[in-house]
Amino acid sequence: MEHKKIAVDSRWEGQRVDVVITAMLDDISRSQVQKLIKEGKVLVNGKQVKSNTRVGGEDIIEIFVPEPETLEARPEDIDIDIVYEDDDIVVVNKPKNMLVHPAAGNTSGTLVNALLAKCNSLSDIDGKVRPGIVHRIDKDTSGLLVVAKNNAAHLSLARQIKERTVGREYMALVHGEIKDKKGRIDAPIGRHPVDRKKMAVTDKGRVRHAVTHYEVVESFKEYTLIRVRLETGRTHQIRVHMAYIGHPVVGDRVYGRKKQPFNIQGQVLHAYRLTLRHPVTRQIMIFEAPLPRYFKDIIKKLRQKS
Repeated sequence: MEHKKIAVDSRWEGQRVDVVITAMLDDISRSQVQKLIKEGKVLVNGKQVKSNTRVGGEDIIEIFVPEPETLEARPEDIDIDIVYEDDDIVVVNKPKNMLVHPAAGNTSGTLVNALLAKCNSLSDIDGKVRPGIVHRIDKDTSGLLVVAKNNAAHLSLARQIKERTVGREYMALVHGEIKDKKGRIDAPIGRHPVDRKKMAVTDKGRVRHAVTHYEVVESFKEYTLIRVRLETGRTHQIRVHMAYIGHPVVGDRVYGRKKQPFNIQGQVLHAYRLTLRHPVTRQIMIFEAPLPRYFKDIIKKLRQKS
């Protein structure tokens, strides 16, 4: 069990204990904190408390976090679209509604489960839950990602991503008409100050530099089709940045609008182009994945209305 200790300072005086813990610890959500409080695993000055307990300016908060359950991905016979494969890498066109790797509460049906059944080997640098995974895309985002089949390939690809030489381009449909044909969003991203499951443009807490480039492909009455290029690769970056400038991605129920105009699950966002240098041959490789059917159908309807 992990023991965390927080010394409360004057800025948090009078705040709820669950709010203070969530704000000061990046790796735990408010709902998790509330669960720990109910289980008696949170103490203030050595005494158990309730979630709505208000803290004082010199209080000591102790949190006892149980060790996470050990996860291990298992092979599953799942159909996936393999765009390219050799002895070192696999490039996959991931569908919507598929997690990249197992996580608590979702241990099957992921891309990793499928890859374990189809590939003779995957890199083990990131352990048994994320074999081969060098970068990720969201569950409800479709498109391309590269997977490492051995550790040497993994290290090479990770270095390329860190050095920003891997090209990742997306197509997205966003709300509203974007007036400028091209744009650059340079805004830091960190955990949302209240909802720790979300990310946000913020200058509070642990934030990371984030830059997104976009270009208008086609404009409609109330929507814009854009091409997006990631300069950095932060969690939910495109979704957070587009919402930040007032043009959230269509279908995004986390950062977008409550009322959704199309009967779809997840955001209208597709990783359509991936550029990288092969870890062994050093050859520049460019992969493309066409827009999925649901995306094409929406664009077709919008063109008919225009």
